[in-house]
Amino acid sequence: MTERKPWDVPFESWVERQIRLAQERGDFDNLEGAGKPLPHVADTDELWWVKRKLAAEDLSTEALLPASLQLRREIERLPETVADLPGERDVRDHVADLNRRIADYIRAPSAPIVPVHRVDADATVAAWRARRLPPQTRVP
Repeated sequence: MTERKPWDVPFESWVERQIRLAQERGDFDNLEGAGKPLPHVADTDELWWVKRKLAAEDLSTEALLPASLQLRREIERLPETVADLPGERDVRDHVADLNRRIADYIRAPSAPIVPVHRVDADATVAAWRARRLPPQTRVP
């Protein structure tokens, strides 16, 4: 469909003409899925196509959560997230980045408003160190 619409032809008429010509040429014959029901037509979830795309791209549906809930989940998972980091500087950098995003959210919160507080970098580093110590050297 490289033909341009003439200026004096109504848009709807031009589009209908292009479709009719394509049908006459057989451009729509033997298309994949012809005569089959459309997937997810009966699905009541309005975001079915987003979730399907995320699944196809192997991405988490957490991207659909509001910022406050994403931050809360990230704070909850922080010990596991930093556990594999090689050094204290890396842990502090990760916490600093998280705290920067938390501060951005606090400055301009969006609904739903969920309390989110900055993370203590020193406490996170101490917990990171404790997890890295061999079991026999850990202090109870």
